[in-house]
Amino acid sequence: MAQYFKIHPDNPQPRLIKQAAVILRQGGVIAYPTDSCYALGCLVDNRPALERILRIRGLEPDHLFTLICRDLSGISELASIDNSAFRLIKSLTPGPYTFILKASREVPKRLQNPKRKTIGLRVPDNKICQELLAETGGPLLSTSLVLAQGDGPEGDPELIRDKIGNLIDLVIDAGTMGTDETTIIDLSGDATEVVRYGKGDISRI
Repeated sequence: MAQYFKIHPDNPQPRLIKQAAVILRQGGVIAYPTDSCYALGCLVDNRPALERILRIRGLEPDHLFTLICRDLSGISELASIDNSAFRLIKSLTPGPYTFILKASREVPKRLQNPKRKTIGLRVPDNKICQELLAETGGPLLSTSLVLAQGDGPEGDPELIRDKIGNLIDLVIDAGTMGTDETTIIDLSGDATEVVRYGKGDISRI
């Protein structure tokens, strides 16, 4: 059964953050809060953990994950960004947005769209995420916690533990959250395109 950490959303306990980072470094899969909904995450180079997440969510092997970054410099290391895209991303981060960008050589090919060579990247406005990324060195491989038998993202950590606590290594309880997913913005082509309308405001786009 998964370990269960109650972590304060505004003042995360350093001891628990360090323990969560150890679980990730040991190959663990965690359920953790973001600024949109709860997500499943693991370290980028952990293929077995990635495959576990695919099974938990009932996804195909070619499912495209998102890389969670600590800041804009993290995005810049993983993607090719022109000046206009950089200005837009800077104005919207941190926040509940996922950006589709051309992947850099730093991104493993298995995580890229095989045809377009793109990757989804984001910087959540969430203190627990930020502390986890600082402790592990990031980024985290992530996907919204949407179960095959569910109607949408999971927002209650106790229910997450009840449903998949035997399939993952840690549930981080930061309280009940909303169930909105991120707004997805495709910046990989000539024109900016909103691919999915989610929690993020698009009035500035």
